[in-house]
Parts: sequence; C-alpha cells; structure tokens
Amino acid sequence: MTFIKITEQSSLYDDLEKKSVKELLTDINNEDKKVALAVEKTIPKIEELVSRIVPRMEQGGRIFYMGAGTSGRLGVLDASEIPPTFGMPKTLVIGLIAGGDTALRNPVEKAEDNTEAGWKELQAHNINEKDTVIGIAASGTTPYVVGALREARKHGILTASIASNPDSPIAEEAEIAIEMIVGPEFVTGSSRMKSGTGQKMILNMITTATMIKLGRVKGNRMVNMQLSNAKLVDRGTRMIIDELGLEYDEANRLLLLHGSVKSAVDAYRAEHK
Repeated sequence: MTFIKITEQSSLYDDLEKKSVKELLTDINNEDKKVALAVEKTIPKIEELVSRIVPRMEQGGRIFYMGAGTSGRLGVLDASEIPPTFGMPKTLVIGLIAGGDTALRNPVEKAEDNTEAGWKELQAHNINEKDTVIGIAASGTTPYVVGALREARKHGILTASIASNPDSPIAEEAEIAIEMIVGPEFVTGSSRMKSGTGQKMILNMITTATMIKLGRVKGNRMVNMQLSNAKLVDRGTRMIIDELGLEYDEANRLLLLHGSVKSAVDAYRAEHK
C-alpha cells in the first residue's frame, strides 16, 4: 500500500487569520471532537497491547516510550505521572525523547534523524525481553523511533507504535500497530493539536489500564498514590474514612504512619481481625 501522510495534508479550514476568536475556537473544538472517535477505533489494538504488557510487568518488565518533539514530550509526561498517581517506582515506565532532557523545552537539531540513538539509549537501560517499547510519532516516520523499534523487535522485545498515518514506517517495525487517524490538523501539519491530544488519550489508556490490572487501584481509587502534598494527604485520609469508618484524625494518623491508603487499610484490618 502507498504510504500517505494525512498529518501533512492541508487543513479543512482556510483564511484562519480572518476568523474571529470565537470562530477559531469553535472550529478547533469541532476538530477535537473527532479525536475520541479515532481513538475508539484503536481499542482492540490497545487491548492487545495492555494484555501483553501486564504479565511482563508482573515479572519485572518495564515500559519504554520513544518519541521526538511533541510525541516524545507526551511520553515523558505520561511516564512521570505514574509514580505519584500509582505509587510505582520511576524505573518502571520510562519516557525517552530524542535529544534527551534538553529537548523537553528546546528543539535539538537533527536529534530525531539519528536511527541508532534510540536503541543505544535502550541498551543503556539494560533492556530485556520482559520489557515493552512503544514508539510514538504522529507522522510515523521518525528515524529515532523507527530504529529503536526495529532493533528491539530483533531482540525479541514486545514493540508497539502509535501513529496518525496508516501503514507508516513505525507501524511496519512494530508488532502491535496503533493507527489513530484523526485527519488533517486545524493548522496544516501542526501535529501538537489533534494528533497530540489523541496520543495523550492513548497513553493514559495504556498505563491506567495496566496499573489497575497490576492492583494499584481499589474500587475506583488511587490507593497507592504518593502523599506529596496536603491535597493528596486529605484525599487519602478520606479514602480511609470511607473504607474503615474511622474519625478523621485517626485515619490521618494511620495514613501518615503507613505511607499509603492500601498499606494503612491492610495494617488496620490485620490488627483488628
């Protein structure tokens, strides 16, 4: 099949500079409404990916996100939210971006064009067959991602891709290809918009479903969240109150003593059998 870059096709809108602010915002919102529907179509592939990640992580495996520019930043963002949200070590979901941490705020010239850099970075993390590599690229062509997926797959590592173009080079290299086709961007080629929004949604789905299946959520609550500020301590205290029927001060004491809602509840129940 011929590879077509839908992400580079001309916007469905023109003369943007002549539109009122309300017209611009309404048109952007109308385009954004298409994103969730595009993501919905990828659920079978996401389901397959999560179902294969969970047993790997139960054996000590990790998730590596690989991307450049906006895609790389979104991978780093999702990875950085796992420890505070689910109380997992920061070494279990790792976001790698072409050009390193400098690229989080500033573009690094030609970093994404290096086909070998991604695999070298994965090797520095002692990547192994229990791990999963997820390449993210709206265009689906980023050499940094293509090279990393190719080598990872050669070494028997589970690979997946997230792209906004069908039949892309990264999809060819990945075992599980997630193709989220959101159409042309509101500003032609600006994949930080719909493509970026869809990527964020998919990454949320992957890690949230994985963490729930790993037992990091009870009912609908983040019982393993890090107690990193007063709001989260208060939230955790109220979770314990709901679970055990204690007074606020006692629930708060238990939480701070044991460090997480789950540990506090388990310890209380063990003591009051």
